[in-house]
Amino acid sequence: MRLRAFQTSDVSGVIALIDGVYREYGDVICLEKADGDLLEIEARYRLRGGEFVVLDDQGTIRGTHAVVPLEAAGVCTFRRLYLDRSLRGGDWGSRLMQWAVDWAIAAGYQRVEFWSDTRFTRAHRFFQRSGFEQDGRVRRMDDGAAPYEEYFFSRDL
Repeated sequence: MRLRAFQTSDVSGVIALIDGVYREYGDVICLEKADGDLLEIEARYRLRGGEFVVLDDQGTIRGTHAVVPLEAAGVCTFRRLYLDRSLRGGDWGSRLMQWAVDWAIAAGYQRVEFWSDTRFTRAHRFFQRSGFEQDGRVRRMDDGAAPYEEYFFSRDL
């Protein structure tokens, strides 16, 4: 398995991975709204000054993570940290997170801010172990297949 930059040919694998994770939580991917960025990864990430990587297992996408700048100077957001169920709890989650932190620091960011679906409780514990904090903010979203809520996380770099 290797961590590498996203390629256009990865789109279907990325979508399949993320849809599979959503289905674990009784949801489905919504490419018409909340997940439309997955159809335009080059434009939504790289052309905005960010990066999107995949964990490639001999042509099968088993993980993803991305960094994209926010409007505030020195602040970026992490997006699309997903990992195949069989790899969770091992070191690949930490490797994907460390890639994003290292990339953000090298790009000159001083802070990371992101939102995470409230249903992803295992991920929230991982974020906290990785130095991210919640400040109590919750937002309601209606851009998915069904309404959902997200928690806010942040960390100074």
